[in-house]
Amino acid sequence: MKTSANKLENELFKSVYDKTPDYIKKLNLMDFSNKGEFTFTLKKEHLEPFDAEKNPEGLNLKEWFANYAKEAKVSTAGIRGPQNILYPQDTRFPINLVGIVLATLAKALAAKEKYIDKKIVKVAGREVRYNSELFLDAIARVQAANGIKTLVPEMRKTIPIWLASFLAFKMDLLGGEYITSSHGISVKNATKDLNSQGSQYLPEESMEFVNKIQQIFDETEKNGTYEIKISAEDNPLIDEKVLSNVDDGVDLYVEYLKSGVAQKSSLDLIKALNGKIVIENVGGSAYRTLNRVLKKLGISDKFVWFNIEEDPFFHSIGKYNKNGAFYDYSVDATVIAKRENGKKFFPVIETMHYDEKLKDMPIGTAVLITDPDHDRLTITQTESISRIPELEKAGIDYIQLNHDTILTVFTANQAFLMLMDFWAKQLKTQDLWNKHPRFMIKTTASAISWDEWAKKQGVKVVNVPVGFKEIANIMKKVEAQLGREVIVDDVFGNPINLGQDPRLLFGGEESGGMIMGTEELIKSQHGRYAVAMREKSATEAIIVASALISKLDKTPLSQYLVQIFDENEIIGRFDTRVDIAYYNESEPDINKLKTAKIEGEAKRTKNDLFYLSMAMGVKEEKMTLNNVKEVLNDAFKSLIFDNLVSIKFVGDGAYLELTDKYIEIRPSGTDAKTKAYGGGSDKGIIETYAENLGNYSGDRTELHKKFIDDKFYNETKDKAMEYYLAFVEKDANNAPFVIPEYNF
Repeated sequence: MKTSANKLENELFKSVYDKTPDYIKKLNLMDFSNKGEFTFTLKKEHLEPFDAEKNPEGLNLKEWFANYAKEAKVSTAGIRGPQNILYPQDTRFPINLVGIVLATLAKALAAKEKYIDKKIVKVAGREVRYNSELFLDAIARVQAANGIKTLVPEMRKTIPIWLASFLAFKMDLLGGEYITSSHGISVKNATKDLNSQGSQYLPEESMEFVNKIQQIFDETEKNGTYEIKISAEDNPLIDEKVLSNVDDGVDLYVEYLKSGVAQKSSLDLIKALNGKIVIENVGGSAYRTLNRVLKKLGISDKFVWFNIEEDPFFHSIGKYNKNGAFYDYSVDATVIAKRENGKKFFPVIETMHYDEKLKDMPIGTAVLITDPDHDRLTITQTESISRIPELEKAGIDYIQLNHDTILTVFTANQAFLMLMDFWAKQLKTQDLWNKHPRFMIKTTASAISWDEWAKKQGVKVVNVPVGFKEIANIMKKVEAQLGREVIVDDVFGNPINLGQDPRLLFGGEESGGMIMGTEELIKSQHGRYAVAMREKSATEAIIVASALISKLDKTPLSQYLVQIFDENEIIGRFDTRVDIAYYNESEPDINKLKTAKIEGEAKRTKNDLFYLSMAMGVKEEKMTLNNVKEVLNDAFKSLIFDNLVSIKFVGDGAYLELTDKYIEIRPSGTDAKTKAYGGGSDKGIIETYAENLGNYSGDRTELHKKFIDDKFYNETKDKAMEYYLAFVEKDANNAPFVIPEYNF
């Protein structure tokens, strides 16, 4: 059994080992320690469930595939799931070696069918999660066996997701594969499929290769077997030299940054900083790339690092032993939980031990927390305990570190409002602001303060469903109209006129991911143009945040945030997010996990349908807004919905607009969870509404049944999907990718 010097990690290993059956431990389906080429023979028996007597070769791949295909239709950020961290060939788990090989082969077959006799080149990267190195090796070798060239970092080391995305666009590649589960728990993993734009696959793109897997299974059933070739590890189609020549792409990325957020004015501010900014490097994998970027920008001496060693257990961050059971809160620093006494706390930040790590650093020290694939950022800062009354008045959360110091913890809604405001002021100072109309793209779940700020600043806002691929899809629609007046629809159904030749000021979401545009369009090596990159980047966020911190000098970020609220007369200053998890996704017993997840998904769907059916009911004139008020007032007798303005389906959930607040209820696209978001003028009120609506059982009341009949209720999800796809496809920029003549 694998062991660790970390006691908590050892408990995890032991638990996984004890709950893995012997037949899984003995599996040797494909041996990637074999450096030469070999063949994996998929058998008809593999498709059916394991039975010690009747089908000892059973892998139950049909069940695996059914769940995989279901998630591909709705996933917001790659097809994620738990894995057996000790035995990666365990097909009982959603993410496993066999599944990775099948999906890679299917994508390769789909690409070869589309680009006959063309030189197909993709990039592949990974962060630090368990089995990521193995999965990267498998992806590269399956692609090579199918004639696809794969660019990988030297020695196949870690790179961030945004760098893989950037390289796919900048180098005009057919796309890429990236292995991560973002800020999810340690035992989770996933592949994020990147298209030729460097954007994550939209559902219809995922379904292309999902259909190919079905064809592979059909052939296996028909013929009894299906042979999958794996190339040698040193196959020349697995190329480390191309990226090595540009320092893994860091050289190209620094050039891009200098045309955007890392202009001289920002770099000069950072260089003049008195003191240090801390980068909390969860998982360790961001350091390898980000440190090189900061050095090439000449600002690396302004930063100190926590956790630069790469660790798939993420330095125990977010991990607990709760009553003898291992529990993982993920590495999302903004997660808020409640103790048994009802008091709120930050379970992830609590495991970062800042009371000790920051004790010798001056008050005012900013700590920028990034996740393992380095696409999200959480901003925190130490302040004097005397600031507590002001923070509470402003709705800014904090943690007490000692008798005189607190750590303010900004939500992404608060942090990114500061960054977009600062960046707008930078553009104005440089006399650039009026050269182009400005617009931003945000998810509906993000703060209404962003919309209010944008209206005050004359910035147009395009609201989209949750998921950065949705933001990237709008970018592409804008680019298709450049050269004339640009008009795009938001997910509310409103046409938004962005003006002539607009520039993206900001694109982002409340979960901590953002991007900023450039003044000059970004040009790929073979002549494609973009208003911004397609994937969120914590590096961009860190540079803008660092310039702002330097500019403020001794002034706390929290004070600057309140100043923005006041300057822009923002009413919806407060925001909240409630995550309702219906099971412990850290459970190592896969049978218990599957059962709990199925039960949880049913609860999630029931909650979702209660609101979604009413949103669709209003849209299709099955009920009126007054009917909705009647239903909600009856179901939630302690709440008031008389001032409900609208209820709308927003691509992945229901959005309730009231005169003084909004509440959005959406099912997680990747797990058995419900997410409830709120924003408005009173923090206590929006928290109460989000808690109540998010935790509602979904039971249909008599009034609900009166307006929404069973047939309509049962068809709601399908109807909603039709509306979502119509939104995605309207004015879509679907110009086919043309493979260029590469010079490598």
